[in-house]
Formats: sequence, structure tokens, C-alpha cells
Amino acid sequence: MAVVNGLDTDKLVSVVEAVKQNWEAGKTVWKASTNWKGAFKVETGSRDFKIGVDEPELLCGTNTAANPVELVLQAFGACLTIGYVMNAAVRGIKIDDLKVDVEGEIDLPGFLGLEAPEKYNMAKLPGYKNITANVKIASSNADKKTLEDLHKHVIGTSPVGLTLSRPVNVNVNLV
Repeated sequence: MAVVNGLDTDKLVSVVEAVKQNWEAGKTVWKASTNWKGAFKVETGSRDFKIGVDEPELLCGTNTAANPVELVLQAFGACLTIGYVMNAAVRGIKIDDLKVDVEGEIDLPGFLGLEAPEKYNMAKLPGYKNITANVKIASSNADKKTLEDLHKHVIGTSPVGLTLSRPVNVNVNLV
């Protein structure tokens, strides 16, 4: 068993091979649910894992947890991090240090149902206008070109990054 970056690379390769052998295994469904806990506090979870959500005091929350738009940035950063570590491991690249800083710009008027005056150049729709991720990777056995190739592969295969970068069908049903 080869272990690189704390990952069993034989197991990673076997997962890839299993999907190659049975493409239906690659069609997965992921689920989450949320429960309101009063005020702007929400408990969200997937499988057996729970995360608290709240709004900052600026938006009348109690600032006990990250808000949903911050979770989007966190999810993107985590997805990139996992992508770098996994793809580096199967390529034999030892990651000594990895940090991803993500920031995004949102205009509050759209979220609040307001239309800002033209001079402010704010979008009518809520949501991120721009997201920037800055990645710092240190490796003791990979040169700059190798890390650049890894970077290109990861940003081209990040499920969260690609979801954020293109239209996605979203259906919300009142049941």
C-alpha cells in the first residue's frame, strides 16, 4: 500500500478503476437537509454530520456560525484542497503545505429585495458576482511546472468550482 499525503493511493486508483468498469457507479446523488433553530440559526447536515449556520450581526444575526454564502466559499476551498491532495497523491507529489484562500463579492441590495441606484453598479440579483481563490502549495518533490500541471487539472475537475461557474438547474418545491 502506497500512502502519499495521508491517502492510500492504491485505494484511490481502485475507485477510479471501479468507475471505469461500471459507469453507472459514477452517477451519484448527494443529500443535505436543514432545520430552523430560531432567529437566523439553522442546523444543516449531510449523512451524520451537522453544521451550524447563522448570519453576522451586520445582517441581524447572532454571529454564532458562518452564513450560507460563506459556506459556499468554504465548500469551494475544501473541494479544491481535496482535489489537490488527491491528485497529488496519485501522481506521487508530496504536499508539504497547502492553503486556499477564497473570497467573493456580493451586493446586498438584491438579497434585501432592493434595487440600488445605477451609480453604485450593484447587481439586481443576489449572489456572488466574482469569486477568487488563491492557492499556495509547497512540495518538497515537485517543481513549478509539475505544480502548474496539477493546478490546471484540479481547477478543471473541481465539482464545486465547476458548479459555481456554470448554470445549474435548480428546482425548489413547496411540499
